[in-house]
Amino acid sequence: MAKANPLQFAQQVRAEVSKVVWPTQRETLLTTGMVFVMVTLAAAFFSVADLIIRYALDTILRLAS
Repeated sequence: MAKANPLQFAQQVRAEVSKVVWPTQRETLLTTGMVFVMVTLAAAFFSVADLIIRYALDTILRLAS
């Protein structure tokens, strides 16, 4: 494979970057908000799951002793 000359490479990179569709400020804020909501829901879910597992294990260990 032939090596591309650095000038050609830079031109190709510039051409590809110009094709990128960047998100609007509104889209970025909405996406960020959704991420925070999902992180909060996941944290709540795992906290509840942890409490249930801890309660179950405490009960089993209390009955076993």
